[in-house]
Amino acid sequence: MCREMTREPAWVSAIRLAMLTGRVTVPGVVEEANLIEGRERTVEDVLETMCDRDLLAAADDGAYVPGRVLLESDRFDLDFENASDGGAHRWHSSV
Repeated sequence: MCREMTREPAWVSAIRLAMLTGRVTVPGVVEEANLIEGRERTVEDVLETMCDRDLLAAADDGAYVPGRVLLESDRFDLDFENASDGGAHRWHSSV
């Protein structure tokens, strides 16, 4: 399968990284979303927007951590076993 067919939205990757690792960076999202080179500015814009909406919170070192909206969400009962196998759209609740 070609690389173009295996990309996912940057916001999906950002949420997955925030929930699984507790930390989001531009290079991390580019790698996790399988984006082509040159999309760093787009990812920066996405992360800033997510920060404006309290999904992420800016850290001192240019990274982001989970924000109030993610931390207060009730989505902590998800099965993350296959989180990197096909993207967040394949997550399912264990309930």
